Amino acid sequence: MLTRREFLKRGALFTGALTLGQYLDTDRFQVVWPDAELLGRNCAGGILNLRAKPSPNGQLLATIYEDSVFVWIREVIGDAGGLYSRKWVETPDGYVYSPGVQMVKNLPNPTIETLPFIGPNAGFWAEVTIPYVDLVQANPPPRSPWLSQAAHPRLYYSQVVWIDDLRKGSQGQMLYRVNERYGSYGDVFWATGEAFRPITVEEVSPINPDAQNKKIVVDVNHQTLVCYEGNQEVYYCQVSTGALYDRNGTRVEEWATPPGPHPISRKLVSIHMAGGGLDTGWDTPGIGWTSLFSEGAAIHSTFWHNAFGTPKSHGCVNCKPEDSKWIFRWTMPIVTYEPGDITVQMPGGTVVDVVY
Repeated sequence: MLTRREFLKRGALFTGALTLGQYLDTDRFQVVWPDAELLGRNCAGGILNLRAKPSPNGQLLATIYEDSVFVWIREVIGDAGGLYSRKWVETPDGYVYSPGVQMVKNLPNPTIETLPFIGPNAGFWAEVTIPYVDLVQANPPPRSPWLSQAAHPRLYYSQVVWIDDLRKGSQGQMLYRVNERYGSYGDVFWATGEAFRPITVEEVSPINPDAQNKKIVVDVNHQTLVCYEGNQEVYYCQVSTGALYDRNGTRVEEWATPPGPHPISRKLVSIHMAGGGLDTGWDTPGIGWTSLFSEGAAIHSTFWHNAFGTPKSHGCVNCKPEDSKWIFRWTMPIVTYEPGDITVQMPGGTVVDVVY
């Protein structure tokens, strides 16, 4: 568990202007994570409180700062105490409110030294498999709103990006150039290659493509998603649909997930998503396993909250990474590894029926 002093000390490593040359000349950006199979990352966008029991009324033991990583023992049901969820994460030192904790792992990868060709372009899709990886921009100045506002530009566990170049650092470490093929503002980065697991062609291959009458039902009242082949249920998961209220408690109708049947119109292995206004907008890179079914609404992977089962999005259907990936592979149309994107004409692909 990081103390505030340790957090600030680590943060000091990233102050000032960073250049690619500085990154190549040092390995001081390596982070030592806790030694455990499961870890939790504070993804709440602010502080989380560590308490002696799973309740907001439990004794306050410590304050956990944004992006701090700690051991995740298990998720338990505790006391909501006025909060919207009863889920808490048990750690060796106490309990943390679960909706603000991303479950992560620390799985560094062997690096490659030659870009593969899987189609006409050299490069590969890759998934982040460590709690987070720091980025250094290869082509400043920043273009994306998120980048200009980020104190420490990072990618997080489960994000998906395109790797299109390789380079060795001065210490012999392999660096990958991180790009976004779809929705990008044009920012390109360098990051340590250990953070990225190459996604295989098999991982993008379709699941049961010959099945007839595939349909998805998203139940907003119960915050669930069910996949059907005819009348047979083949997959179930909890989701987060459109949030009902903004941070000020004002009801926001435009955030509602659009009701009714919608055929999937486009699918992408990864996309940069942006939208909204200055106060309520979003700008997020590397959103994996995206299936768009209505203008401005999609089923996609989510790493910035753990509130599944509760309305939380700006109209999309937020899923855990493993759920959105399965859905992506199962739904029609089929997406190939290269180019990792397909748009389908009407009548469209698999129907997503959003019911209230």
